[in-house]
Amino acid sequence: DDAYRGRSIFPIREDESIFLSLAAYREHLLADTLTYAFTQAKDPDNLFVGAVVQNCFGKVLEDGTIDPSGKPCKTGLEVVGKNSAGKDMTKMSDAPPDHNGIADFCAKPSFRKYCESGQVRVLYVNASESLGPAMARYYASKLWGGETYFIQCDSHLQFATHWDDKYIQEVKATSNYPKSVLSSYPPGFTGHDPNFKGVRETPGARLCTCETKKDEPNAIVRINTGSGYRGTEPRPTQIPYIAAGFFFARSEFLIDVPFDPYLPWCFMGEEIALSMRAWTRGWNIYAPRKNLIAHQYRPGRMGLPKFWESVDQFWGRPGIIYRAQAKVLKRIKHMVGYPDAKRESIEKEGIEVVLTEIEEYGIGKERSWNEFLEFASMEMDEASGRVVCHANKWCNQGLKD
Repeated sequence: DDAYRGRSIFPIREDESIFLSLAAYREHLLADTLTYAFTQAKDPDNLFVGAVVQNCFGKVLEDGTIDPSGKPCKTGLEVVGKNSAGKDMTKMSDAPPDHNGIADFCAKPSFRKYCESGQVRVLYVNASESLGPAMARYYASKLWGGETYFIQCDSHLQFATHWDDKYIQEVKATSNYPKSVLSSYPPGFTGHDPNFKGVRETPGARLCTCETKKDEPNAIVRINTGSGYRGTEPRPTQIPYIAAGFFFARSEFLIDVPFDPYLPWCFMGEEIALSMRAWTRGWNIYAPRKNLIAHQYRPGRMGLPKFWESVDQFWGRPGIIYRAQAKVLKRIKHMVGYPDAKRESIEKEGIEVVLTEIEEYGIGKERSWNEFLEFASMEMDEASGRVVCHANKWCNQGLKD
């Protein structure tokens, strides 16, 4: 990062190419996601993928080789019934190695050419060494190769017909282009449709609100949706927040807002950090007027593996993930302005390492911290030490172009 600070590793091509960044943790829909992305693209020859595949490949032996035989992996926690008190009972079962979604996709005759031409770039990580989604997305961004546009999304998606061209035209329709980011929480889908013909385009929703859930082990402000488009708006309108599970921008974003390499084990907090960093560095954020992707939202009872489970298993200490997160989250809380995360407090705890290079990966200089709080209708309550999220009228009513 130091070597290319303030400039890109590759010249940014002006050929309307798109780089699709995917962070996949033991993802059984990865091959489907790639299939939908290429099949529904208007110009699949101009679509490039960078995937960080974090799988359980088998039992890692002492010499570093992997034994895939039997069931060396684990499922996630599955709900298997109710106890006498009526609460869910869960268990974790032995499982075979994960499917390699990249290999499955590349084995299909219709898509092999994209893999052989270098349009699909992959970094493999053993699931036991996963550092969470924020770090996986950091590594995925390093697979970018000079494409015009950058899209980050989850690895369990469906796409609308010609989604690539439509997102390009949508970002160009924003008033602040080229320093514009499209972002939203896409609608959900369930199951597998063998007759899938593309995501049905519906009016998009704006990311206008935020909240703090007190019952979380490491509570931090989270973003949420507000009002949706009516369908008659002449151009996209501004929002204050970026969703980590989907955003689309020109690739200059990677220069101005490089991914933070100091957020291991983080799950919550990633989005508010990305939003504040981008906005204070001069990038406006917009909600796309139409939903062009759909996301599989996953309740816990599905039993799918989660990265925090592998962290606890690796160390053999249940709950250690929350203790690690609590320390790393001080970095984000410091940037957001939480009273208990001021530099003096962090240094007193002896964990000042969490502020490493915070000047490079923190608040920008084009707009201030105070200006963002006002823009997002947020307030820091010093007495309670919490972020207070007020109703955001301008965002919900689409008043800012």
